[in-house]
Amino acid sequence: MAIILRLDRVMADRKMSLNELSQKVGVANVNLSKLKTGKVSAVRFSTLNAICKALKCQPGDILEFVDDEEQEE
Repeated sequence: MAIILRLDRVMADRKMSLNELSQKVGVANVNLSKLKTGKVSAVRFSTLNAICKALKCQPGDILEFVDDEEQEE
């Protein structure tokens, strides 16, 4: 089982740059970049809340659950 981060897709849909999101959320570019590329093992709810507020989206727009069996197909 895996959680896939779709932050890059939502940012592209909203035409928002990493720098702009970083300023709105108050999180360093490097940390948002790690979120964007999926190279994190945890996300604080406060950060997720700020991202959703800035991008006007739901957590489910950013996070996606994929079962291991589905990934293999």
